[in-house]
Amino acid sequence: MANENLSKAKNAKNDEFYTQYEDIQREINAYLEYNPDLFRGKTILLPCDDPEWSNFTKFFAQNFVNFGLKKLISTSYAIESKGIETEYYSSLFETESPKFDADKTKTHGKIFTLTRDNDKSDKIDIDDLEWAYLEGDGDFRSDEVKALRDEADIIITNPPFSLFREFLAWIIEADKKFVIIGSMNAITYKEVFPLIKENKMWLGNGFNSGNAYFKPMNIQEYAQGVFNEETGLVKFRNCCWFTNIDHGRRHQPLSLMSMADNIKFSKHKEVRDSGYKKYDNYDAIEVPFTDSIPSDFDGVMGVPISFLPKYCPEQFEIVWQASGNAYANAPKEIMIMLKFDPTVKYGGGLGAAVVDGKAVYSRILIRKKVSE
Repeated sequence: MANENLSKAKNAKNDEFYTQYEDIQREINAYLEYNPDLFRGKTILLPCDDPEWSNFTKFFAQNFVNFGLKKLISTSYAIESKGIETEYYSSLFETESPKFDADKTKTHGKIFTLTRDNDKSDKIDIDDLEWAYLEGDGDFRSDEVKALRDEADIIITNPPFSLFREFLAWIIEADKKFVIIGSMNAITYKEVFPLIKENKMWLGNGFNSGNAYFKPMNIQEYAQGVFNEETGLVKFRNCCWFTNIDHGRRHQPLSLMSMADNIKFSKHKEVRDSGYKKYDNYDAIEVPFTDSIPSDFDGVMGVPISFLPKYCPEQFEIVWQASGNAYANAPKEIMIMLKFDPTVKYGGGLGAAVVDGKAVYSRILIRKKVSE
């Protein structure tokens, strides 16, 4: 039901959620453990933010000195431009400032910057943030925010779900390092999957136990078990971090059993009872569970999308994907290599993997990495 509600949020443009501080901390620490100097001397941009309320801004402002940052920039999108029917209350931080403008607070975005010790406290932290109204509404596609993007070294944020494709393209266009949150379903997008295949983008460290908890911008109707009235948080299980910054978990190979041992001892009856079936339309075998990937099979295997958080590029090579749009978007030579048969009749869209006449869920097609 959580996945269903994420889709509803996207379709209704109710797709802005505030990320929890501890989730940001856990994710960023994973990159710092791998490279302690990652942020040293760097400018970080946090677009798609509401700096007064954002935990992204709080986290990086509080760790400005520890990380050795050069500059922190955080921008917001004007409430009237969001088209959301909700009451808006300016923060005391803004209303008590001589810069406050009752009209601009609704029609203009805001920019917060941090570079120096403004309050003469001998430390640089959140109390030293400087702010101003942007010339426009803060749309990341505007020339004003594009200029900030070009100035930054690293972009970190939780963009609106409905704009994920466009936002990612905006980052890739500028060739920036990034850490952003998106739906796991984005993996199959034609604009996203080639980046993952070519190791230009991968999944981050991940949310604790795969559960992401967000504070919704405005309360909507959610399914039972998704919205917690006591905490005010919404739970999603199909969100993940996307990045092009390295972290240690990415290089931890999976510990796997042989094909024979899986057939004998797998905890999944689908494998233990039936073994590994070959696809009707691909020269590859179906592996319905990540922990059932055979260690001694050299051919192509179709694995669940949930494999990607555990993908080690030194252990496996991503060949392509088997999903509803795979055939239309795949390079011809890859489909020839996979011996794809487009005449196989089934539901699920041309490109989905088929077993015994039935299409399975979207699969990532992989094979063991050949040692060079």
